[in-house]
Amino acid sequence: MVYVKLESDWTDGNGVNHSAGESVDVDAATLATLQAEGIVSEQSHGPGGDSKGPNKWAGPGSPGV
Repeated sequence: MVYVKLESDWTDGNGVNHSAGESVDVDAATLATLQAEGIVSEQSHGPGGDSKGPNKWAGPGSPGV
């Protein structure tokens, strides 16, 4: 599973509506579909954060660790 930030509104397979700008956790197949449809543009790094924000990854392999 990966977190992605939606570029446009999306309704998941369970009928749950998600708004543009929301981060959602999806499987690889769903990610591929969302990318092909232009609903997501790139992968984010968890809810509310990106690789440059305050929630950036600080584990093994991260810059400065």
